[in-house]
Amino acid sequence: MRKFLVILDDSRECLNAMRFAAMRAANTGGGVQILSIIPPEEFQHWIGVGAIMREEARERIEAHYEVFAKWMRDRQGIDPELVIREGESVPEILAQIREDPDIGVLVLGAGVDKGGPGPLVSQMSRNAGTLPVPITIVPGDMSKERLEAVT
Repeated sequence: MRKFLVILDDSRECLNAMRFAAMRAANTGGGVQILSIIPPEEFQHWIGVGAIMREEARERIEAHYEVFAKWMRDRQGIDPELVIREGESVPEILAQIREDPDIGVLVLGAGVDKGGPGPLVSQMSRNAGTLPVPITIVPGDMSKERLEAVT
């Protein structure tokens, strides 16, 4: 089964990327894998404090994931898979794609701020020619109705 890989972070545009991935997967018989990446700088503390912070980050990610997962199950009939990795975003995304041959599309949400589409979209777009899968970039301000129409 082809999976749509979508990145879970604290950005507003993440919501539309999640919606798109779930709707597209439901309409094509695919699956959704949700990847959340914990940056390494969050744990550059004493060993005991770093371990507590790592556990708190995982709990926060799992709670955030459950909100999206419930919506995907209830509205789209999709049971997403959560993957949590630690490290720098781009290398971890690429590693996940290489390690899971069922991933067929990377779905990213583009920010609508004056600063551009966001650092992740910018970095991944620069490497688009050498990526092993296509990227779908979902506009952060696209309406639910428009998302439904294009998926």
